[in-house]
Amino acid sequence: MSETEIVPLETIQSCILVLRGVRVMLDADLANLYGVPTRRLNEQVKRNRKRFPEDFMFQLTRAEARELGRLRSQNATLKRGEHIKHLPFAFTEHGAIMAANVISSARAVAMSVVVVRAFVRLRQLVVNHKAIAAKLAELESRVGAHDEQLAAVIEAIRQLTAPEGPRHRRKIGFQPPPG
Repeated sequence: MSETEIVPLETIQSCILVLRGVRVMLDADLANLYGVPTRRLNEQVKRNRKRFPEDFMFQLTRAEARELGRLRSQNATLKRGEHIKHLPFAFTEHGAIMAANVISSARAVAMSVVVVRAFVRLRQLVVNHKAIAAKLAELESRVGAHDEQLAAVIEAIRQLTAPEGPRHRRKIGFQPPPG
């Protein structure tokens, strides 16, 4: 990515995950957006540790990293999936802004604004979703038992507005057949 290229909001939203009940971005995704190697981002975070309290950033556990498929290891020296060399960091909205400040490149500053907008947009979507659910509940309470068609329409709308389950990424490489 060039220094001036801004990533679309939808691309950033796809990098935002919910871990431990909090919306976060992983260090590798954030470093990619800010145009720096992940190791450089993590170096700057470690040098400025006082700027990153627990509500700004936390390190994933081995189980969380394994679940996300974000294990980083050197295949030549470590057994695959064992002995994780580096556990990823997860940054909240405020942590992402602080990371841009400690990197202090022009791209990081420009991208931090877009990252904040992505977090805000997701927050608005959740509020809108709750409002729609409340309206559907109100409408459903008004519908009598004899009006099955309207009840079917309400149920169809509920299914369309239901949050999707967690995305599972397909592992790269040969996968032997089960059994």
